[in-house]
Amino acid sequence: MIRIQDDLTPASLKPKLDRFWTLSARKIVSIEESYDEADGAPVFTVDGKYTSRGWTDWTEGFVYGSAVLQYDATDDELFLKLARERTVERMATHVSHVGVHDHGFNNLSTYGNLLRLMVEGRLAQDPWEAEFYKLAIKTSAAVQANRWSELPEGGYIYSFNGPHSLFVDTVRSCRILMVAHALGHVLMGEGDRSISLLGRALEHLAATAKYNLYFGEGRDAYDVRGRTAHEAIFNRDDGAFRCPNSQQGYSGLTTWTRGLAWAMVGYAEELEFLATLDDRALEGHGERAAIEELWLSAARSTCDFYIANTPTCGIPYWDTGAPGLPHLGDWLEQPADPYNDHEPVDSSAAAIAAQGLLRLGHYLEDRGERAEARRYFQAGLTVSDTLFGAPYLSEDANHQGLILHSIYHRPRGWDHIPAGSAIPHGESSLWGDYHARELALYIQRLADDGKYLTFFGGVER
Repeated sequence: MIRIQDDLTPASLKPKLDRFWTLSARKIVSIEESYDEADGAPVFTVDGKYTSRGWTDWTEGFVYGSAVLQYDATDDELFLKLARERTVERMATHVSHVGVHDHGFNNLSTYGNLLRLMVEGRLAQDPWEAEFYKLAIKTSAAVQANRWSELPEGGYIYSFNGPHSLFVDTVRSCRILMVAHALGHVLMGEGDRSISLLGRALEHLAATAKYNLYFGEGRDAYDVRGRTAHEAIFNRDDGAFRCPNSQQGYSGLTTWTRGLAWAMVGYAEELEFLATLDDRALEGHGERAAIEELWLSAARSTCDFYIANTPTCGIPYWDTGAPGLPHLGDWLEQPADPYNDHEPVDSSAAAIAAQGLLRLGHYLEDRGERAEARRYFQAGLTVSDTLFGAPYLSEDANHQGLILHSIYHRPRGWDHIPAGSAIPHGESSLWGDYHARELALYIQRLADDGKYLTFFGGVER
């Protein structure tokens, strides 16, 4: 389990953050100067160079979103110019993309971050530019919310696999529905029926908690509190749940750690959003106390599972049930080894999970639950401290990735295996690099006593 360092503070990580942003700038410029957009969006590196991999086009927003975060952290206008221009040139198709569940990734990373900077006063106030960002967010949210499968007790936004498929990933992508709701938007359906975007997000999060998360309550023979299934499968004739499944994990009965991380950060940050809503906004969608209890239970249980089932350094292996782990001996009581001969680690899961741990700690601190809050918060700093140093931070000027040892799709064998190695290692991913930047910015603002970073920062209140 993670060996939590109690002496870390956001300020103590500042030297690592300064180095991180210096390296980050070089990586963004390298991709901009050398990557051929005709190949599609960059996804992950092979021999240190970003390449494409068609499945769904969910990473392009992370390219330009990374430039926004770089500007946010460093005030370097070069990256703001790049982000604005590329968002206008390249992101429109993502706003209206009807075939994916990834709208909250692509479009909040770009339009959402740019709008947030304007609301924060970091960009010159331009009403038309602001409305451009808002319209993109509203449209994107409505398109995502329309990917809807009904259940007897609600429904869910279905994955690109089809209407039978509920992915745990989409918990975080649901953020865009919440921002669009806060901007006053609704989804218009047949017969001019007005459909609440907030309502759809709330129902989706409830369905994910019920069918993709485990709470140690005897759901099945593998019900371990806090673990997650990547996918839940339903019979679309009657909406009945059939089984857990996994696309990128080892199985539906083991825990793919990046899916776990999406749930950790998703529920934690959406609790922060819930706290901003007045009771009138929740009318017809359930009682605030019940919603908060469910989301808090989801956040706590997944964060507890991560802490207990991750090596001492805070970097997880790609799946906690991966078949080669027994060959590593007592792997939970030693630091992760990205160069072993049996199973790869996934640093991108750590970048996502660390933010979930920190946000949950911050949320509980505000509730006065200080001992528990500190445990989660220090665990998040522990993961971050490892991630922002060797062997995970990429200091090689010829490597375009920022965070090394990321895994995309182990079952399909998509990840590059270097010559002489038995497993993938040494490569990066756009989502790993982007979320490491988001994590670094979050910690930097805490260290500098800056404005607290949220996904809904673009909503004026």
